[in-house]
Amino acid sequence: MTQIESMTLPQPVIEKMQCMEVWGGNRATWSQFSVPGLDLWVHSEPYLNNNEGGDVYYLSSCASGRITRVLLADVSGHGASVSPIAVALRDLMRKNINFVRQSHLVRSINEEFESISAEGAFATALISTFFAPTKTLWLCNAGHPMPLIRRASSGRWECCDTGLSETPMRNMPIGIIDSVIYRSGKLVLNPGDMVLAYTDSLSESVNEHGRLISPQGVRDLLQDIDVANPGLLVPALLSKIQRLNTANLSSDDTTVMLLRANGTGVRFIENFKAPFRLLRGLFGRRAR
Repeated sequence: MTQIESMTLPQPVIEKMQCMEVWGGNRATWSQFSVPGLDLWVHSEPYLNNNEGGDVYYLSSCASGRITRVLLADVSGHGASVSPIAVALRDLMRKNINFVRQSHLVRSINEEFESISAEGAFATALISTFFAPTKTLWLCNAGHPMPLIRRASSGRWECCDTGLSETPMRNMPIGIIDSVIYRSGKLVLNPGDMVLAYTDSLSESVNEHGRLISPQGVRDLLQDIDVANPGLLVPALLSKIQRLNTANLSSDDTTVMLLRANGTGVRFIENFKAPFRLLRGLFGRRAR
């Protein structure tokens, strides 16, 4: 593989994800996390360098650290109009923080979206849950660009195959129909496997001839990027897209999430503390 020159980004801010915590929002960030089983990098840049954007991203960790949930949504609209949605999505993540099955979270997001968003607003979303003991990543795609996966064993980036084909019908965007049943598929991640999720500013970028590069183009651009240092992968990909056409990544919010399986498990002490964290969280909610 060849080393690709990265766009100018500082080193990501190394964050510590606490148990029973939800982190994220809709502001600019370049952050790195490590949780049981996963290393994560999150890059987000609102449209025109605004304080807030229409891309909403969240991570959450359960009481024991065994369950990590990742949400990436591309909400119609920009800036301050999206902030109430970002807050509501955070609250829904918190309510579902200790449940392995994510079906309730996805259903709640769709049902409540109309009441928390502006009239006619909708969102594409990718909701995923990683369960560290089984190394399983559950994915639900609600009209969002399909994530890409790189198996360490093959060394090639491919479209995620979770057993849920995009045809004949893919899960619809959130906020379109109240009664949609959203299905999830699963992936087992071995150490070194990577999953890359992004919003459509990447796939709707154009090449030197003005044609959309599409998700397949994003995949192709990834193939020759060195993965020895995963923290350089996201800036290298964005740099390649910008070099295709100077207008790329400038007309919409841009968010990229990289997940890398690290093979770690949950420490005994975290399992021991989990019941006490649950009780503290329960009584804390009652006090409010």
